[in-house]
Amino acid sequence: MIVSHENEVKGVKIENQEVKNTVMKALITPNEGWDSHAMRIFELEKDGHTPRHNHPWPHINYIVEGKGTLFLEGEYHKLKAGSFAYVPSGKMHQFKNTSEDNFKFICIVPKEGHK
Repeated sequence: MIVSHENEVKGVKIENQEVKNTVMKALITPNEGWDSHAMRIFELEKDGHTPRHNHPWPHINYIVEGKGTLFLEGEYHKLKAGSFAYVPSGKMHQFKNTSEDNFKFICIVPKEGHK
C-alpha cells in the first residue's frame, strides 16, 4: 500500500535523442504493490515531446494540465486538462506539448511497459 503525493516522487529526466524536455515520475509500480501495472506521470516542458514509437502493450493516458497533441496512427488529436486516451498495443504514437506552459499526463501501462 502507498499513499503519497506527486511532489514527493523524484522525477527522472528522459535523456534520449528522440525525446525533448520530458520528465517521468513513477508513482505506483510493482515495487509499491501493483504487481501487474505501473502508473507514471510525464511532464513535458515547453517544446517537449515523447518519442514517436510503438510497442506491444497498450496504455491509458489522462491529461492533468496544459495543452498538447497525441499523434496516433497518422492523426493528431488535441488534448487539454481532462482529456483522456487509450493507445492500443502496436499503434504508432507520440505526445507533444503545444503551449508555453507544462503539459502533464498520467500514463498507466502493464509492468512490461515500465522501464
